[in-house]
Amino acid sequence: MKVILTGGGTGGHFYPLMAVAEELNNIIDSENLADTRLYYVADKPYNKKLLYENSITFKQVSAGKLRLSFSLQVIPDLIKAAVGVFQAILVVFSIFPDVVFSKGGYVAFPTVFAARLLGIPVIIHESDSVPGRVNLWSGKFARAVAVSYKQEIDYFPKDKIVHTGQPIRHDLLEPTEEGAHEFLDLEEDTPILWILGGSLGAQKINYEIEEALPELLEKYQVVHQVGKKNLEAMTKLTEATLVNHDFKYRYHIFGELNTLSMKMLAGISDVVISRAGSALFEIAHWEIPSIIIPITHSNGNHQIKNAYNYAREGACIVIEENNLSTQLLIFEINRIYENEKVREKMKAGAKSFNIEGAARKIAEEIVGIGLAHDK
Repeated sequence: MKVILTGGGTGGHFYPLMAVAEELNNIIDSENLADTRLYYVADKPYNKKLLYENSITFKQVSAGKLRLSFSLQVIPDLIKAAVGVFQAILVVFSIFPDVVFSKGGYVAFPTVFAARLLGIPVIIHESDSVPGRVNLWSGKFARAVAVSYKQEIDYFPKDKIVHTGQPIRHDLLEPTEEGAHEFLDLEEDTPILWILGGSLGAQKINYEIEEALPELLEKYQVVHQVGKKNLEAMTKLTEATLVNHDFKYRYHIFGELNTLSMKMLAGISDVVISRAGSALFEIAHWEIPSIIIPITHSNGNHQIKNAYNYAREGACIVIEENNLSTQLLIFEINRIYENEKVREKMKAGAKSFNIEGAARKIAEEIVGIGLAHDK
């Protein structure tokens, strides 16, 4: 059996694919499916280490964004997409997999198009309350559609939908406190505020946190993931802001966080601030009280809808960007941390929202369809 995984561009696409790959490898080992091979087809490998650890072969195809409005970038992107489709047809034909699993996004389009053309079964997973264009299109012919939100059922054929929740990698499933304060150079008795901006960071949140730091550090330790591209500029900015601050040492800035740091922070953080992308499901699994600040302009306003779907469970506070201010942010952080009833309600809401075993369910569906096609 041969399986192609596709989708990428951000960690929100790539890391759920790796969570499913982990479960596929577990099934391969337990069922003795020795001839099974996994491939990742995208424009970039994203994380070569994880691909290697999961015995996944990378195949490169070009990808261009499918833009709705005209700009100077439209023509180059169309050329990239066209080249990508041609490359994907050659790659998919040469592998001739038994099933393709897609997380969607423009990176997945060439591979899914090739699979459709060659009659290869496709399974998709959608992480947002409003599906992206590639998943909306591929959902029409996919064998199965796994979704993270119940609200997505209105967008896909009902007989194909499986409400699985979000695949999460094994290494992040079990938070740990042991050795966390020492490893991350944090104080034992000072509460921890964790700002999780996603793989690209979140500039709007970064600037508001920077403004709030002088007051926040009087009471909290702040672990701030700003995005690799923003690290240098944010380091200079925050150093200037905190130049004479007595608790400057309580601020910890990172471009990105490795898996061990994430696992430890999940075990010891008191409040987390995040966008409303895929990290929201990890926060729910960890049951951490949270403030969610969705991106204002996202496809179909999916981040705002994601945030409010999570908030309906009582799991978070939502602050929309047009309402975001330094003082409101500080007020809500204090309100959550200082009120045990609020924190317990959020933890209970997160537990209610979370669905366990998503990666396993999707992997079993992939294996079932792949083995049937292999015969």
